[in-house]
Amino acid sequence: MTPGDLQLVVGLGNPGDRYEGTRHNIGFMALDRQVAREGVTFRSQPRLHGLLAEVGQGSRRLRLLKPQTFMNDSGRSIRAALDWFNLQPEQCLVLVDDMDLPLGRLRLRASGSAGGHNGLRSTISHLGTQAFPRLRIGIGAPATEPRERRDRTISHVLGRFRAEDREVVDAVLDEVIAGLDLMQRLGLERAGNRLNAFQAALAAG
Repeated sequence: MTPGDLQLVVGLGNPGDRYEGTRHNIGFMALDRQVAREGVTFRSQPRLHGLLAEVGQGSRRLRLLKPQTFMNDSGRSIRAALDWFNLQPEQCLVLVDDMDLPLGRLRLRASGSAGGHNGLRSTISHLGTQAFPRLRIGIGAPATEPRERRDRTISHVLGRFRAEDREVVDAVLDEVIAGLDLMQRLGLERAGNRLNAFQAALAAG
């Protein structure tokens, strides 16, 4: 992705009040913050199976998409948006939660596997390629022991952040928004140099 290529940013999550603010919805949370900062609103777009907002103008315009298909079918909405706007997968950035990254860390990649994430698995299936940029947003793991981690995964990703994590989450979301601006101006590689080195410190205790 070179400067100016980024046209569509997709935050992954689950629709509805029940899932608002959960770890699995941190992609939604980043786009909600961007929209609030820009003073615009999301509008329902049934043809895209999602909510859409636009920020910026001209070459700096970005379309922001929150699929309303539930996480496991995210790719259907992304495929519809790419087709509608006549975009290629490499012009789309997917924001996704990642249990393999600690809270406070980010990882930007130009392509890659699903890594066990159902939203990315659906996206790869519908797009027919792994070659689309994704920004993995660390939410930490519920445990280190494999069996305990597996048993607690659902409750962890569908749980809400702890009050003591709020400051770190805010710092992460601000960094994601700053990263979108960098990608537009400087391209994926330069943005990755900053985002992949970012680390928001957890509060002591």
